[in-house]
Order: sequence, then structure tokens, then C-alpha cells
Amino acid sequence: NLFVYYQEGDPTKVVAPDFFAVRGVPRGQRRVYKVWEEGKAPEVVVELTSPTTHLEDLGNKRAIYEEIGVREYFICDPLLKAGKPNLRGFRLKGGVLLPIPEARREEGMPVFTSEVLGLELHGSGSALRWVDPRTGRPLPNLEEIRRRAEQEQQRAEQEKQRADAAEGELA
Repeated sequence: NLFVYYQEGDPTKVVAPDFFAVRGVPRGQRRVYKVWEEGKAPEVVVELTSPTTHLEDLGNKRAIYEEIGVREYFICDPLLKAGKPNLRGFRLKGGVLLPIPEARREEGMPVFTSEVLGLELHGSGSALRWVDPRTGRPLPNLEEIRRRAEQEQQRAEQEKQRADAAEGELA
């Protein structure tokens, strides 16, 4: 959820995607993303939409993403009523973001393939996940990454305590 400025010198030319990915730019923290400084626009954008932003996401934002060359655009509406698609995908062809079909459904939820990322986007709403199609495993979310880091830290502390105890016994 970072501001993406897409026209140098005009601070009103800005969007704030919920998620975006760009390959080939240096890693690191940014306060904002300026397309002209980075040398390329976001390649994949995901918007979590709502009844109040849905038309904006399908209209104005989609047109902006077309204009700046976003290659894939996914819109997820976790609150949309049953029977309507709550996850939609678009791919840039000939300068236009055209709808792409679901690759399949799993457990009643749509699966889209991101050609850009080589990943699959599964689900809807809070169950929206990127999955590695080679392994079938979801990429970890932030909470899972934090939990794994805490577990690794606890393991390292336990190993240090064991090493200290063994060293004490030897002394």
C-alpha cells in the first residue's frame, strides 16, 4: 500500500495499490515509488476492493494501470455477494487490460495464473494467497514469516543454552 507516482512533476498523478510487484529494481524500503526514478512501472497489481471503490478500481484505476503498462491486474472484493465473481484478473494485451479466465477452481475458489510472477493467485478475501504451482505450497504471509523468525530465534537461544551448559560441564 505504497503511493505510486507515475508522472514526473505532477503529484496528482498517483495511485496506491494494495499490493504491487516489480522485478528488476533494487530491493529496499521506500516511502513512495516513482516510476520515472525506478525505470519501470509495477508489473502486477492487486486491489482489494469494496462496494464504494469497486467502480473506481474497474474504471479509473484500471485505465491508469493500462496507461503506465501494468502487465497483470487482479481485483478481489471479499464482500461481494455469492454468485458474483469476487476475484477477477486482467492481462495487458495491445495496451489494454483484458479479462483473463480462471485457470481452475479449488475448493470452490478461483485460481488465476500470474505469467509475470510464475505464481498462482488462489482464493478470495482473507483467504487470498500466492501459491507456488511447482510445489502447491502457499507463499508465507507476514504473520507466518514473523512466527517462523520467532521460532528460529527460540531454537538459537536453546542451542546457546545447551552449548553454555556443556561448556560449564567441561570446565
